[in-house]
Parts: sequence; C-alpha cells; structure tokens
Amino acid sequence: MATQIYVNLPVKNLAKSVEFFRQLDYKFNPQFTNENAACMIVSDDIYVMLLVEPFFKTFTPKPICDATQSTEVLICLSCESRDQVDELVLKAVAAGATTPRPAVDQGFMYGHGYQDLDGHLWELISMAPTATEVGPQDV
Repeated sequence: MATQIYVNLPVKNLAKSVEFFRQLDYKFNPQFTNENAACMIVSDDIYVMLLVEPFFKTFTPKPICDATQSTEVLICLSCESRDQVDELVLKAVAAGATTPRPAVDQGFMYGHGYQDLDGHLWELISMAPTATEVGPQDV
C-alpha cells in the first residue's frame, strides 16, 4: 500500500475555501467533509484537509500561525507543463488568490505560485524530464 499524505491547513471560512479550490478544479471527498473539515483530493495519495480554526486547534496545543503574516509551510505541487503552472496560477488569482512573487525560470525547472485566501503558500513547478532522470551515479 502506498503511503498517503494528508496536509492539514487551518481556514477561517470553510465554505469560501472550498469554493476557492473548486474554482481550481479540485474535488472533495464527501466521506471526510462536514461543517468542520473538507477533504480536498490532490491525487490518489495526496489530500489536503481544510479545517476550521477551532477544529484545527483540537489537534495541537500550539497557537495557529497567521499565514498572512508568517510562513508556516510551503506546499509544492508538480505540474505536467509550464502552461499548466501558468493556467493554475491564473485560475487561483481569478478566484481571489494573490501571487507573492513572479514566476521563476531556472531552465530545468519552471515555478510560480499563489497565496490562497488564508495566506497559505502554494508553489507549482514543472521540471524538464531530463532533470528528474536518475543516472547510474545517482544510485
């Protein structure tokens, strides 16, 4: 069985956050979605749990970071192409996100990102196929 990852993010307004991510074409698992949480499907093994802040607080004794003021995590997702990176950033901005910095082209890797409604940073990258190939010296 493959290891699954569940990224848990606190949100101020669950309905607004769900609508924001639906505009980026993400789907939600209704089995793990209620008034306190929504399970966003990123891939077969990657999920993002959007948790209202009072519910999020039940999982940690630490204070919740204000992601609009401090960076608590940078979520990076791979894309199939530069065009897909740009398309997703444009959709996010149209849905209310901001872009904290311009796109970065490093030749072998292209990246851009957005800050969602709660200030969480989402980085999107596309890597040239040769950049991810493993050679005998890497084994």
